Amino acid sequence: MKKICFIALLCIVLLSQCKEPQDVLVQSKLISFVNPFIGTDGPGNTYPGATVPFGMVQLSPDIGIPGWDRIAGYFYKDSIISGFSHMHLTGTGAGDLYDILVMPTNSRSSKRIEANNFKPFSSFKHAKETASPGYYSVDLLDYGIKAELTTTERAGIHRYTFPEDKATQIHIDLGYALNWDSPTETHFRVVDNTTIEGYRKSTGWAKDQRAYFVIKVSKPFESYQLFKNDTLITSPVTAKNIRISLNYATTKGEQVILKTGVSTADIKGAYKSLEVEAPHFNFDAIKDDAETKWENELSKIVITTKDETQKRIFYTMLYQSMLAPTLLSDHNGNYKGANDSIMKAEGFYRYDTFSLWDTYRAAHPLYTVLHPNRVSDMVNSLIAHYEETGLLPVWSLQGNETNMMIGYHAVPVIVDAYFKGIKGFDTALAYEACLKSAKDNSRQINEYMALGYVPVDEQHENWSVSKTLEYAYDDWCIAQFAKAIGKIDDYEVFLKRSENWRNVYDSKSRFMRPKLKDGLFIKNFVPKEYSPYFCESNAWQYFWSVQHNIEGVTDIIGGKDIFEKKLDSMFTLDPLPEDKLPIFSTGMIGQYAHGNEPSHHVAYLYNYIDKPWKTQKLVRQILETQYKNEPDGHCGNEDCGQMSSWYIFSALGFYPTNPAQSVYAFGSPIVDTALVHLENGNTFSIEVLNNSSDNKYIQSISLNNEVIERNYITHKEIMNGGELIFTMGSTPNKNTKNSMALTSKMYQ
Repeated sequence: MKKICFIALLCIVLLSQCKEPQDVLVQSKLISFVNPFIGTDGPGNTYPGATVPFGMVQLSPDIGIPGWDRIAGYFYKDSIISGFSHMHLTGTGAGDLYDILVMPTNSRSSKRIEANNFKPFSSFKHAKETASPGYYSVDLLDYGIKAELTTTERAGIHRYTFPEDKATQIHIDLGYALNWDSPTETHFRVVDNTTIEGYRKSTGWAKDQRAYFVIKVSKPFESYQLFKNDTLITSPVTAKNIRISLNYATTKGEQVILKTGVSTADIKGAYKSLEVEAPHFNFDAIKDDAETKWENELSKIVITTKDETQKRIFYTMLYQSMLAPTLLSDHNGNYKGANDSIMKAEGFYRYDTFSLWDTYRAAHPLYTVLHPNRVSDMVNSLIAHYEETGLLPVWSLQGNETNMMIGYHAVPVIVDAYFKGIKGFDTALAYEACLKSAKDNSRQINEYMALGYVPVDEQHENWSVSKTLEYAYDDWCIAQFAKAIGKIDDYEVFLKRSENWRNVYDSKSRFMRPKLKDGLFIKNFVPKEYSPYFCESNAWQYFWSVQHNIEGVTDIIGGKDIFEKKLDSMFTLDPLPEDKLPIFSTGMIGQYAHGNEPSHHVAYLYNYIDKPWKTQKLVRQILETQYKNEPDGHCGNEDCGQMSSWYIFSALGFYPTNPAQSVYAFGSPIVDTALVHLENGNTFSIEVLNNSSDNKYIQSISLNNEVIERNYITHKEIMNGGELIFTMGSTPNKNTKNSMALTSKMYQ
């Protein structure tokens, strides 16, 4: 009997040991929880195609029809595909890129429509479409062709599985343009029957874009037709609108691999991209490598939650937080600089696609936690832009300054990196760049310096109040930087400038109000109206954009009670049916618009007036209602990682209300546990006890086994590693000690 019991016990132990690795294996495949289709419907403006973390290439399907819904080239509600282009923007309102369109066809269909400018196209169904990190596939139903895409950092790889057909073609179209994009000069040279090289120069949102490329195919083409407009010509050719059709006879199930190496500097760089990153035609090996890169990055945060939908949203948001900024430099460091010259990055990778008005708020602070080594390269990239142009970037793309949006928000990114100990950049040069950008005479900074505010003028998008507030915040960042490096005179100047928000505060309306050059406020002011004086917002939404001095705003408005009532009104004053809401006012909770960035920190402001439970309730509401595991799962533009980074921070339980303060305000975590694996080798763990949808309120918090009576955690505490434990409950805990409340004065 003892022998039987021993054998039974041994079997149980062996079975449990067999089961454990299986569970670990399932949990390690975090890419399986990512849904790249989130944001491809509704206002999200994301793309579903293949890329690697922060990669240069974003190989994704194009519907081929212009419009706001197809800003990223793809719209989930559509039913046709006109090809696969190599570069896309993620979640912006800017219709640019779509470079180097490739489309396979055969004799099964010759349909053309005016809506896509009579380009070849095929119908498709979502049931025959798949997307995951580093991979996309779709069946082109009209042709019976299966298209698969994957990428390296600087190369896009296509695999087409064909039916039997003697008139199979692969079209490469450099004249293809969509939305704001337009080619200015394109070039093809057929090197041999497996290699084509060329470039596509274009203008659009970014005025001088250059995409040099080399394309290699695994099967030699039998012949080709090269077109200038619709006229047959011979190779080589340089013109505005050219395309080439490669001719094949294919057998059933035959596969042809097409790989495209790219560079913004020259064709030599494009060859190097293929030589280093895709020297072979093994599609599956490249796909596996792309998936491994994503798995490694996603594994920096390992969460558990009883809600699988939440897990899918979490990892999709973590994925989308790493789609920008994008790599700009070649393997030899060359890239197209913002001075329209070929520059060389020495000792760092040059990045671009800096949507700074959006991403300074949460995306860049998230990178300081998860990707500090890349942050060093990003800061060097910002400084390189300064060396090329004399100013830090505002919104830079493909080696261009677009001057979209407002502020000089490279400043908080640099200052945040400096205070968090990010190494590898020239502090003196970084400070010089911040100073020069804050003293430039463009974008009404000269008037801001002279008057202490940006006045109303007749420009279509004056954005005067928003500019004043954003400039004042950036000035506070410079003041802290100056103080830290011993520039006391500069510190005092910029600290004074950081209080310029007071010059647009109207004590009568208790709002930030547009002001004329003569110092008078405008008449007929309605705070909830969307006017040219506020950047994609109204006076309700921009009132709170003084992240650096919440105490000052609280005092000027009349104290904490009035501040609280105004915050309450912010989240309860619903728009009326007759109110005209612009396209960017989405994700509305009262006047709060989660679909646009100026609102993103507002729910956390109750922490500053000793009412953290109100923050906890609202943050949980936003987490649970404004993100879905569906194509229309974003309530607004994803905006190059900002919308997703808000989710990641908030799901973990904290958020950088002031993005350059190295402090994170507590909210209401929705994960059960999280292990944050830091690049310095430490692990920061989070455990949420009694977690549920009803238990949204924090009852107590302990850090490294010590109860803490405050509503924030510092960046240093996270990076040191350790254990943060939240205990949750269904009713608010109103016993927070006022002396330990979050303050915006922690640097001063």
